[in-house]
Amino acid sequence: MNAFKPRETLTEQVARHIENLIAFGQLRSGERIYEGAMAKQMDVSHGSIREGLLLLEKRHLVRNVPRKGAFVTPLDDYFVRSLYETLELYLTHTGRKLVRNWQPDDMARLENLYDQMQACYQKNDLMAFLELGIEYTKASLAYADNYFIVSAIDDLWPSAKRCAFVAFQQGGNQVLEDNLAHMEQSISAIKDRDEHRLAEILHRYALQQCQQVLAAIEKTGNKTA
Repeated sequence: MNAFKPRETLTEQVARHIENLIAFGQLRSGERIYEGAMAKQMDVSHGSIREGLLLLEKRHLVRNVPRKGAFVTPLDDYFVRSLYETLELYLTHTGRKLVRNWQPDDMARLENLYDQMQACYQKNDLMAFLELGIEYTKASLAYADNYFIVSAIDDLWPSAKRCAFVAFQQGGNQVLEDNLAHMEQSISAIKDRDEHRLAEILHRYALQQCQQVLAAIEKTGNKTA
């Protein structure tokens, strides 16, 4: 796992590393994160770990409990349903703006990301697939024109990636195929400037992914999420 990116601040690097540990199940739902052990593992100061954990609390992956420490946010029914309901609301709102205003360069970008995701699927590169899926959704926010929505969605991406990985663990390649089908349908609706069809696609996808994650949590008893 490539945890660090040279252009990121140290706090961002720390947060990204811990984010990936959570997203890909190496730190589990409700598990305590020990600052000392994490600092030693990453060869950074306790302060850097603490700052990274504060950033991850803003991104809904960590709960910092006074006098007790930091814990991975529980991945339960309430959390998952809240996440997908919120994502659907935001993405439908911004998707309508994209349908009305997209330019050829925007469509070329979306189609290129779709092609890259197909290539990752063929190579069975799950991590790259998930990262590209987030990049695709970010690209679709080109016309959001709303600081608060864009900021809120940025903070939701880590949880979305975490849930997508949980779904994949149980559903395998079918989950990736569902993602690709959703993207293909979305691109078609955007090209046709069909707001209603895009909203229906986003609703079906959010509902389907939510159900997949909830089924995975129920099957595992939330032990591996």
